[in-house]
Amino acid sequence: MTDFIIQKFIKNYQDTGNPAVRENYGKLAGAVGIVSNLFLFAIKIVAGLLFRSIAVVADAVNNLSDAGSSIITLVGFKLSGKPADKKHPYGHARMEYITGMIVSFVIIFLGFQLISSSFSKVIHPEEETFSWLTIVVLLISIGVKLWQGLFNRQVGKRIRSEALQATAADSLNDVYSTSAVLIGSLLAHFTGWQLDGYLGILVAAFIIFSGIRLVIETANPLLGMAPDKELVERIHHTILSYDGVIGIHDLVIHNYGPDRCFASVHVEVPASQDILVSHDIIDNIEHDFMNNFHIHLVIHLDPIVTDDARINQLRDQLEQILKDVSPQISMHDFRVVFGSTHSNLIFDVSVPIDFPTSDKELCHLISCRVKEIGRQYYTVITVDRDYTSTMNEEQN
Repeated sequence: MTDFIIQKFIKNYQDTGNPAVRENYGKLAGAVGIVSNLFLFAIKIVAGLLFRSIAVVADAVNNLSDAGSSIITLVGFKLSGKPADKKHPYGHARMEYITGMIVSFVIIFLGFQLISSSFSKVIHPEEETFSWLTIVVLLISIGVKLWQGLFNRQVGKRIRSEALQATAADSLNDVYSTSAVLIGSLLAHFTGWQLDGYLGILVAAFIIFSGIRLVIETANPLLGMAPDKELVERIHHTILSYDGVIGIHDLVIHNYGPDRCFASVHVEVPASQDILVSHDIIDNIEHDFMNNFHIHLVIHLDPIVTDDARINQLRDQLEQILKDVSPQISMHDFRVVFGSTHSNLIFDVSVPIDFPTSDKELCHLISCRVKEIGRQYYTVITVDRDYTSTMNEEQN
């Protein structure tokens, strides 16, 4: 059914990398949420008031708040689709993360509201008026909410939306809360046990925990996360596939919202290659990444000497030293300034962001090992942490 609705209302639904198509997915999910939640609110409020069930009325209000959350999601996708302007040159796509966080806080708030009302029911249990019509309404609600959650989860995965994943989790939480109301009603009718309050506390605790987890998940993209490993590998593999490219380093990726990716990288080319040829290769790579991956890529060209025997030998020796120090570190931008009394080996060392050795200690260790090659060699080392620009420079 989900695929039918998507194909019916979204043109070019398979082109999820297109910002316009992605926005339409979000609008459709928001509209589905508004309509279905208002429907559930209407049938529950009637049943709850007719049979004087406070639990069902509370569940109806919860559905009304879900309709409000769907409106927030709908507005969020509309705002995130706005083009870039002078104040926001990278666009408004991060608005989607903000709306996802708002929905997450709504989930936490409702969880605390439910736990408060559940405690009241434990302390002051109330006898409910049982009705099979109420049971049917609750079963319909569970079915609709289950479908709603699966719908939002599938759409959220298709367009990689944290906001829709949060909405999906909220819908599935409602399945548990409504189920608790249903179980409590049946137990009260058949056994006389008033367990509605206790079940409510368990469901509320689960909802609060889920809301906190969603806050963390939606906050991470706003704070800045490490890029996806698969994306990094794809960028590396694609750039290295071009003729005339011999290496890359200093890759930095910034996410300004789903499908709003900006990146920069240093690309190594042979120094002996015509500069116009190298420049043409770089231009082609940048254009291809924009057209094929929707990534705004800026490339810095690094010429590397590859036809000097002395430099090649020193490079090989230094790479072996770095490998002995740690297999986690690598070298780039290697060059040599030869002198009559001493020579400077100038290079960058790339280390993981959580590498335990300090930059100063690492530089000292490498320099001592280089002295073993020859006392005339001095090092000028720049230490790079992954996905960041140069942080420290040490000369020994």
